[in-house]
This record gives sequence, C-alpha cells and structure tokens, in this order.
Amino acid sequence: MADRNPQRSGFTRRRLLGGAAGLGAVGIGAGIGWGAAEATAAIGTDGSSGSMTEPFHGLHQGGIATEPQAHAQFVGINLVDGADRATLAGILKVWTQDAARLTAGRPALADTEPELSAVPARLTVTVGLGSRAFAIADRIDRKPRWLQPLPSFTIDQLDEISWGQTDILLQVCSDDPMTVAHAVRVLTKNVRSMVQIAWVQRGFRNARGSLGSGTTMRNLMGQVDGTVNPGQGDDFDKFVWDDGSAGQPWFAGGTALVLRRISMQLDTWEELDRHARELSVGRTIGTGAPLTGTEEGDEPDFDATKMGIPVIPPSSHIARAHRRTEGEQFLRRGYNYDDPPAPGQTSNSGLIFAAYQRDIDSQILPALQRLDEHDSLNEWTTPIGSAVYAILPGTDERGYLGSTLL
Repeated sequence: MADRNPQRSGFTRRRLLGGAAGLGAVGIGAGIGWGAAEATAAIGTDGSSGSMTEPFHGLHQGGIATEPQAHAQFVGINLVDGADRATLAGILKVWTQDAARLTAGRPALADTEPELSAVPARLTVTVGLGSRAFAIADRIDRKPRWLQPLPSFTIDQLDEISWGQTDILLQVCSDDPMTVAHAVRVLTKNVRSMVQIAWVQRGFRNARGSLGSGTTMRNLMGQVDGTVNPGQGDDFDKFVWDDGSAGQPWFAGGTALVLRRISMQLDTWEELDRHARELSVGRTIGTGAPLTGTEEGDEPDFDATKMGIPVIPPSSHIARAHRRTEGEQFLRRGYNYDDPPAPGQTSNSGLIFAAYQRDIDSQILPALQRLDEHDSLNEWTTPIGSAVYAILPGTDERGYLGSTLL
C-alpha cells in the first residue's frame, strides 16, 4: 500500500492546485443539462430534503446502491503526459478529502464558494479507473481481466473523441443540480494541473418527491427503464460487488461499470402508434407490465400466444434483453439526457446507460450481444458512446480511494 502521507510522496495539495495545465475545452461548471434546468430538487418548503446526506466512508462507494438521485454528471478525465503513480495517488487523496466534506454538507478545503456546499441533497461522489490508469500507475498486474473495451457491435456509431474511454471517471449525483455543479467544479479545479477533461455527460430523472420512492424511472421514449434489477441483500451483493476472490484482493468492495450513451430518434419513434411501441418494447407503456402481465414486476411469459402469434414478439426489447442464465443480472442506474440540438434537429436526447456488475464478461456482455444481433428498438436507438471502468472500493476515515491499489 502506498504511503498515505502526501508530503512524503512529494505530492501536496499546494502542488496539485498550481500549474498551468487547464481542464480542457469542456465547461464543467455550466449547470445541469438543458432538459433538467427547471427541475425542483426539494420536497416542500422546509429545506429538509436539501440537508439529507449519504455516507461517504464504507466498504463500497456511494452512488451505486444509493437510491438514484435526480441529477448526475459523469465526467471523463485523462491524466496529463508525465503522470505517474504519485500523480494518481495525489488526485485520489485530494478527492477523498474533499468528497468526504462535500457529501456531509461541508465546504471542501479549497472551496471558494463554501455557501454552495451547505445543501448536499444526498450528494454522492464515485470514482472509477479506466485501463490506461493502471498502466500509468505501474499496476497493470492488478487490472481486472474484464477491464477492456467492449467488442465492436454493428449497431454502434461511437464518437470516441466526444464520448469514449478515459483514464478516470468522476460520477457526481445529487437531488439538487446546483449541488452537482458545485461539487464537480470543486473536485476538478483542485486537480487541474494533473488532468484534462475529455467529456461531461449530464443526466436527470424526475425531481425528488414528484414520484413515490422506488418508482422505476421513465426514459424520454416514455418507457419504464430499469424494471429488472437485482434485489437488495445477498442477491445485490452477489451480482454487483466484487469480493476480491477473482485474483484481485485489492478490489474487494468495488464493481465494474459499463457506461453507454444511447441516442434516441424521437421524431421517428413518435410516428408509431401506441400499440406498435408496446410491441417493440414488449411492455405496456402505461403500467410497464410485460404484455403477458398486469403489473410492472410480473415475470414475462415468452411462450404465451394469441391465435398462434407470440404475445411478446421474440424481437421485442425485453425478449432479447431477458437473461438466459441466472448469472446474467446487473444493476441498471441510468439517466436521461436532453442536450441542445444541432441545426436542423428537433432534439438531441437519449439515455446515459450505466450498468454495474461484478463481471462484465459473464453478466452484461451476453445481453449486449443479443441486442446487437437483433432488437426492435435498434431502429430508434443508437449507441454513440462507450466506456468501461473499475469503480474503486470504498475507504474508511484513515485511508483514501484507491489506497489498496496504489
């Protein structure tokens, strides 16, 4: 384990805050995405929702098992040329200190707008590493075997520059968009000499309190999105959290993230009548129930027929995505995006698909391959971004994120 004293490692907060290298051309502090700018984060008028906090320290990082917050920013970050293990360790130490304070509703140590930290609104900060970070840190032998680009899919139209793989992922979620913007600004500016921002993806769900707790979100196609997820408890732990037994004991408490940006062609989707949309998805739009059921949580019956025709078309999204084995389960924690359209477009909307699991190869990859082979929704959805990250284990008050690796 690396020395936890940043002075002895030759890496200090003063050094991190200095330097001429910038954050790149992406505007980090520029508020939340277009379609979420008017969302209300608090319930009622007493401010109680704004004061709610999520724990930072623990075996796992927050922002995964946490009940999804209303707003999120996913920030793709690359280390500058010449970065090494000490660079990465220094960044993670600063982020650990600052995130612990911000998530508790306290200003970060170098916070020049401390009043903006007073409303945590269930703020979580989650950090993951891409494959190149392991090489830069000279820890390639500790890289999980699944930490590699996904296979090339025929449906992909990936923009690798705008939405591709990066060395580090910073995921910041809160029920208040101002809190998200402030936290991202603080965390990124405090390491500006060591990193370059590659991209920022801003996402949103319904405002806190507008739906009952536990209600499945809807995407901008109007569909319920994320119905089938591992339950809490033993099942959740089995499918989401690494236990260190796969040859990487340092990773116990971490998880694997597949992050896909999926563009939706809403103009042509809206040309379909309601029945055609439901056949494409395999679920009733109003309730989210499979076409063979009455409640959202009903198990779909793919063998059911009506006049010899399958009730749920074999080409429907749920028929293709449905697990073939017990092990094909993973946690979906997606967010909608609605960005300014290009000239001639009506909208620029879609889904930030975030899936967490213990093993990408055995859990999510089979489903992605089936969806690539055939899925009725492929006519209206296009993956335009893709990245894979090792989400670091959590830490206690004495350590820092990534200390077991570095």
